[in-house]
Amino acid sequence: MPLNRQAAVMARHGVPIDRTVLADWMGRTGGAIAPVVDHMAKRLMWESTRLYVDETTAPVLDPGRGKTKTGYLWAVLRDDRGWNGSAPPGVVFHYRPRRKGEYAAEILDGFNGTIQVDAYGGYSHLATPDRVGGDPLRLAFCWAHGRRKLIKAKPKKGSPMVDEALLRIAALYKIEDGIRGSDPDHRRAVRQTLSRPLVNEFFTWLTAQAARASRKSDLSEAMAYMLRRQDGFRLFLDDGQVDIDSNLFENAIRSPAMNRRNALFAGHDEGGRNWARFASLIGTR
Repeated sequence: MPLNRQAAVMARHGVPIDRTVLADWMGRTGGAIAPVVDHMAKRLMWESTRLYVDETTAPVLDPGRGKTKTGYLWAVLRDDRGWNGSAPPGVVFHYRPRRKGEYAAEILDGFNGTIQVDAYGGYSHLATPDRVGGDPLRLAFCWAHGRRKLIKAKPKKGSPMVDEALLRIAALYKIEDGIRGSDPDHRRAVRQTLSRPLVNEFFTWLTAQAARASRKSDLSEAMAYMLRRQDGFRLFLDDGQVDIDSNLFENAIRSPAMNRRNALFAGHDEGGRNWARFASLIGTR
């Protein structure tokens, strides 16, 4: 609940506390928990070999213009329950004033392993041999993102091609349903036997469909999105710790997204950093 509404509710109950006082308390508390959240972030880096990474917008007041600017909450999530890992789930949000690749590098400095991401180009340089801050990362792309792009590009009159693509992707998810929570070796073995042939057939088929589609169509772009990133879409086949998608992130960003709708914006950049700290504690349980 935004602070002005909290102040109004308390005033109605005979406890008049000005919104600026509440804001000061929140700022002091955010500063006090900063070392805790910083330690959480380091633990995620040290103890994990696979992380989910994504960003969501965080509107922040820009006093110089009297308007809001678009900041970002970068979320780093660990959830190993899909492969029966022993580490507890956790998420840390990092506020940054913009969406830039240098912030991704800064946040992931020192981490080595796999990140499950969307296709935002700001992550691509982290997978190169000249990466600063660690070994080249492996980028695992999200099949749910690819699926949604195909659905969004489906013409209003319908498309047998999209319908066929969705059926092929659904077959992969049916396999995943049967191995969720299994150990990594078992997941990899099942994927090698059952999923790999389906993925090979899917991309061979998609290549043929793309050659027939209009290059300027939304559907052509949706197909190219997946075809250009085949290595990242295939990565889950060879690593039992990697999930087929990043859907777990939907729950992780729900808290800051809900606050964004309720509070409208943070008052300043430090407010954005406090927002990230509180969201980290709320999201880690």
